[in-house]
Amino acid sequence: MSQHIVQALISGNTKLAVIGLGYVGLPAAIEFSKYIHVIGFDIDQKRIRAYQNGLDPADSGVEEIQNSSIEFTSDPGRLREAQFVIVAVPTPTAQDRTPDFSALMEASRIVGENLAHDAIVVFESTVYPGVTEELCVPVIEQASGLKCGQHWKIGYSPERINPGDPVHTFSTVRKIVSGMDKETTEEIQKVYELAVKAGTYPVSTIRTAEAVKVMENSQRDVNIAFMNECSKLCDKSDIDTYEVFEAMKTKWNGLPFQPGLVGGHCVGEDSYYLLEYAKKVGCSMSVLSHGRNTNEAMADYIACKAVEKMMGAKKDLKDCTVLVWGITFKENCSDIRNSKAADLIAKLRTYQINPIVTDEWADLESVREMYGIELVPFEKLPPADCIIVVVGHQRYQSLSIEQLLKMYKTDLPDNKKILLDIKSLYSLEELNASGLCFWRL
Repeated sequence: MSQHIVQALISGNTKLAVIGLGYVGLPAAIEFSKYIHVIGFDIDQKRIRAYQNGLDPADSGVEEIQNSSIEFTSDPGRLREAQFVIVAVPTPTAQDRTPDFSALMEASRIVGENLAHDAIVVFESTVYPGVTEELCVPVIEQASGLKCGQHWKIGYSPERINPGDPVHTFSTVRKIVSGMDKETTEEIQKVYELAVKAGTYPVSTIRTAEAVKVMENSQRDVNIAFMNECSKLCDKSDIDTYEVFEAMKTKWNGLPFQPGLVGGHCVGEDSYYLLEYAKKVGCSMSVLSHGRNTNEAMADYIACKAVEKMMGAKKDLKDCTVLVWGITFKENCSDIRNSKAADLIAKLRTYQINPIVTDEWADLESVREMYGIELVPFEKLPPADCIIVVVGHQRYQSLSIEQLLKMYKTDLPDNKKILLDIKSLYSLEELNASGLCFWRL
């Protein structure tokens, strides 16, 4: 096997392929394309056509796509032109919260059927330890007829970017890299260092790299769960949670975690992967399990708080106009996967409340297809009885209290205008002065 794939990439004698062009794969492809020839492959032909036309379904920047030299394709045969293949397909959970490897297995089959001799295949999809070598490698070997370690090599480099975050990007976050042997790790390291300016961090085994990814997100899940429990305690004690947490940050070792809804394709899913692995090896992870349950229950908790506030204001729930601002899993990002705002909306509906939902970042068709929710443009929202600000999009954050008050029914006294500020976007001092009936998580 050639030891000089990086030189072949630089000289243009071979190409790098990225399989899966979503929120992880597309930014990687864009960054690599600044230095080497890149094939961007996805089975979603609609997505490929959008990229070919310079459109941006994954928030990576229209200008970046239009200025890139990526060869976008849904033809798997083009993968034979590449000697370095990165797989970045989703690894969600099934309805029963067990890992769903269907996309990963399909991607492995496609790789195998179109694998070049002497290629290196690197998986970035989040998995638990052992999946890359025990599940993906056999599928590739069977589909290709080529033996791993003899005709091609395998590696793993967990994705670490933060969608919607202009600071923590593919090139600015240090990259964990691993290969099946020292030679492969070094080659993977050299390739990634073409595009990752923050550098790489090699680890000894693929299983170690897999553990890094699933554990770092699970750690975040547990920390947020504790903040959620603290927020409930503060609520019962008539203490403002946000004020407490801001004060805590003044200590040198204070951690900047905030309470909230934990959704999306990483933190809200990865803990289940680690819990599944723990079960496989017979290890109890009660702290993680409890934290996951705490975070899963937060949508119901917030919905019940909204109902409590409306009933306290002597409102008829069926006649209340309830606005939900935001359905993406985080601020300034279009990703709606595993949206806990959708869970909150479903819970409100059990009280015969039919909330009106807005989110200019989310794709209308995708929200309709995934959740059966019809989005309403912000400018067309009706006057409200209750507003629940779920996602901290810049548009909502930039509103003044005066502008906020104008979003309510004009015949309501201020103390009957209900606001649930889940992300603590608005000043506590201004909220107190406004006369609004408000609640902050």
